[in-house]
Amino acid sequence: MTKLFTTTALLTALAMPALAVEPAEGETLAETQTYTYWLLDAIKSLDPALNTDVEGSDAQRNLYEGLMIEDAAGAMIPGMATSHEVSEDGLTYTFTLRDANWSNGQPVTADDFVYAWQRVVTPETASEYAWYLELMNVQNAAAIVAGEMTPDQLGVAALDDKTLQVTLTTPTPYFINTLSHTTTYPVPRAVIEEHGDAWTRPENLVGNGAYTLASHNLGVEIVFEKNPEYWDAENVVMETVRGVTVNDNNVALTRYQAGELDRVQIPAGQYPRLSEQFPDQAVSVPYGCSYAYVFNMGENGPEALKDQRVREAMALSLNREVIVDQVLQGGQRPAYSWTHWAINGFAAPEGGMEDMPMEARLERAAELLAEAGYGPDNPVRLQLQYNTDDNHRLLAIAAQQFWRPLGIEIELNNVEWAVHTDRLQSGDFEVARYAWCADYNEATTFLDWFRTDGYNSGKWSNAEYDELLAEARTAEDTTPLYQRAEEILAEEVPAAFVYHYSKVDMINPAIKGLPTENLRNTWYAKDLYRIAE
Repeated sequence: MTKLFTTTALLTALAMPALAVEPAEGETLAETQTYTYWLLDAIKSLDPALNTDVEGSDAQRNLYEGLMIEDAAGAMIPGMATSHEVSEDGLTYTFTLRDANWSNGQPVTADDFVYAWQRVVTPETASEYAWYLELMNVQNAAAIVAGEMTPDQLGVAALDDKTLQVTLTTPTPYFINTLSHTTTYPVPRAVIEEHGDAWTRPENLVGNGAYTLASHNLGVEIVFEKNPEYWDAENVVMETVRGVTVNDNNVALTRYQAGELDRVQIPAGQYPRLSEQFPDQAVSVPYGCSYAYVFNMGENGPEALKDQRVREAMALSLNREVIVDQVLQGGQRPAYSWTHWAINGFAAPEGGMEDMPMEARLERAAELLAEAGYGPDNPVRLQLQYNTDDNHRLLAIAAQQFWRPLGIEIELNNVEWAVHTDRLQSGDFEVARYAWCADYNEATTFLDWFRTDGYNSGKWSNAEYDELLAEARTAEDTTPLYQRAEEILAEEVPAAFVYHYSKVDMINPAIKGLPTENLRNTWYAKDLYRIAE
């Protein structure tokens, strides 16, 4: 397979000097540089090939570094790659890697990326994010995931120790934006081959990020220490980072106020009060995640949810404005699309239930249920599953109350995060709370979720939808395609979209460097510092 190209349409020189973390005028660095942040749930995996959640991504950005990283506004800047070239046809990317070491002192090479990416798509790895390399349009990824080709046929090659070449199946304008995601991180082959599944234990884990794994007490806390082997270690100020798991958000807030945590999510309904009392600590900024109740339309799903009229009635009767304005109260927005409103270049389609008064929505919902043979005298009975969190509980209770008058009886089922995600993956649920956070700042990061072969826990399928997303990969103007895709979601209702996130936190004013303009809230502890209080 020929990998070389002779013409280069674009040379992007990214080799910029590292910017040292420095206190602003009037600030003095604290003698002890520590940062302690809140985790709602246990981190499922520290293996980049197996990670699926935000908490795991936050941890892995400290332990590893990919080709690209993000700045405070979410723009792509150099990580392991100092520069890259793109072929004239837009199909071949050639990256030059910087001189960098793993935490055990061994050099990071292009082969570490080749091995990592091949490992993700290898069926035996059972990576839930194998589809991500398909979405990136890496050559042969889809066929390898399907078991039709071997991993060594993936379109990624090490030309030498410091030159990595990636071949795509089609020009992909957002490709560079995908490269800060944890799934694309390098991993150390020798360590994995020596320790197997145990390679991510603190005594074994070797990373190339700014921190090493000091300890990990699953479901209690995780501790990172500054990595002296990191290529930019001299500019890393924060010495120790701790993630502390507290399943109860209100308890976590109490611990923040006691000085035990430096950052914590504000519980639903408390932002107005806290922002008034602590204007220098309470923060609400747009956050690229969307919250939904996913309907199981797969083999294990209930018969009632296979009727579009039931799903539409549930979506219509969900009072998003009450949820946002009276329950959450943190700057969130009602969701009538799956794609977050602040995603670059996205414009939601006009019309639909968003323009209907709530009274008209409820009337239409009752009509649809009656047509489907349901109502207060013959209720739809469903179980709504959500993972442990007081906000999720409050929203589930609200949904239960919205649906009950129409004849939709909801049993609430609270489970731990690991159980929740396992059941979503296996299709063992009826209605499930779910949220998707953008992997990169472009609409396909949301829309691809509902592809027939996407993450798509509810197993909904629509041929036109799949074709639209396939066409969008090479279209010059994606706006009408994305709008039509959202219209199909609104028509077929594979999920009831609830709200678009804001990041609503209490942050210790002594902690500096956390981003407030990055829609994905991508933070790196190497950019943080603590000032003397």
